[in-house]
Amino acid sequence: MVSLAGGLYLGWALGANDAANVFGTAVATRILRFRTATILCAGAVILGALLQGESGIRTLSSLSAQTQRTLAVVSFSAAFTVTLMIFLRLPISTSQAIVGAITGAGLATHSLAWGGLVKVVICWAIAPVGAMLIALIVYPLVTTFFRKVPMSMLLRDKLLWGGLVVVGCYGSYALGANNVANATGIFSGRLGDITDRQLAIMGGIAIAVGVLTFSRRMMLAVGKGVMPLEALTAFVAVLSMAVTVHALAMVGVPVSTSQAIIGAIFGVGLLRNRQNLRFGMLRNILIGWSLTPTVALILSAAGYAIFAG
Repeated sequence: MVSLAGGLYLGWALGANDAANVFGTAVATRILRFRTATILCAGAVILGALLQGESGIRTLSSLSAQTQRTLAVVSFSAAFTVTLMIFLRLPISTSQAIVGAITGAGLATHSLAWGGLVKVVICWAIAPVGAMLIALIVYPLVTTFFRKVPMSMLLRDKLLWGGLVVVGCYGSYALGANNVANATGIFSGRLGDITDRQLAIMGGIAIAVGVLTFSRRMMLAVGKGVMPLEALTAFVAVLSMAVTVHALAMVGVPVSTSQAIIGAIFGVGLLRNRQNLRFGMLRNILIGWSLTPTVALILSAAGYAIFAG
């Protein structure tokens, strides 16, 4: 059960890091108070994990064979990597952290399932590109709607603010459904009588606790870091991210909400005003995405050699 503690720690770190991807824009634009956003996010995350989290858990558990020792090494290596990136204020991918750690242990034990790994890596690329493409489609539709339908400025603002709350909750649901596997997926079938449903519930609660206790640090990094956002662009970005992540959750592949939201924001920026895109921040995020699986892999392989080899 010590190894499960590492998975719950990773779930906590995941919630602290990824809550910004669904409600960071609403908080940054002062549409929602931080505490309100975290409560909504935490509840929707648990619901998503409970209803649709098991498919991703099965996918992640199939990437390599695990022992009780490697379970602890993998989970703590991934969790430490995510925590480090949080302190660096880089919205990184927890999916990359756990898969990097699994890969490190799999290489050390010669038990890596390359077919499953290739599937996951391909979906990593699909997440930001898919979210960007959806944003390129959704943004003109939304702007056309508000331009063609007569309404007061007050009504327009109320619709957008309400829409941000709705898509934020939907994005949180998709986060729980897709990313709970990152926290507890490697434990599937390896902890006695604990079922995948129970793992989904425990992982969802761990993510929710991370949202409620330590997500403030990342909120403005995503909400304002890549491009200044107002209600309409925030709505499009979060909706595009949520649809992408939810779709990949239904095929059972955990992906990065961080990569999806950045792809969506970038898509909106291409249509709206490229000069507003902060390419320096994008560069730093790409560095974080490159470092995350590398650091997790190295820590996991070294941890196996020291503690489990």
